[in-house]
Amino acid sequence: MSGILLRLADLADKPTVERLWQMYQHDMSELEGDLPNPDGSFRDEWLHMAFSELDRAPYLLTSGDQPIGFAFVRGLIGPTRVMNSFFVVRGARRAGTGMHAAQCVVARHPGPWEIAFQDANPGAVKFWRRVATEIAGDTWTEERRAVPNRSELAPDVWISFNTTAGSSDVRPVDDGA
Repeated sequence: MSGILLRLADLADKPTVERLWQMYQHDMSELEGDLPNPDGSFRDEWLHMAFSELDRAPYLLTSGDQPIGFAFVRGLIGPTRVMNSFFVVRGARRAGTGMHAAQCVVARHPGPWEIAFQDANPGAVKFWRRVATEIAGDTWTEERRAVPNRSELAPDVWISFNTTAGSSDVRPVDDGA
């Protein structure tokens, strides 16, 4: 993963992450049937919360000076960390970039984790199960949960696992720390 950098995003990075967020929402709209707002943008409440709430952390993933993805984590103050949103641009997928980024994010926040995705997204199903196995071996679980306030959607799939400080074999080439 030479040249791949994962770092905590700051307010100067927010416009870049906002553009990546629109790409992510566009990809997700195929699964959830969401349409853009009248101005052509998608809802962005989670984006703003990632940058403003104390129990959240936004990460920016870059290749050299090019932005290629993001990860939003919540639950940093509570008992369980949640991968709230995760995205890698299509041009950087299937090269180990997403796995590397997911492992780096989890390694930064040891403890219990939960990650949600949709059964209708076969790439996410395969990816997150592989991430859980790489990080936690066979000690992860999976369950389906209704999407709050969205009864028209199929239940989300939730993967749960636990890490402890020093337990991860993740050795990021460059995680920006």
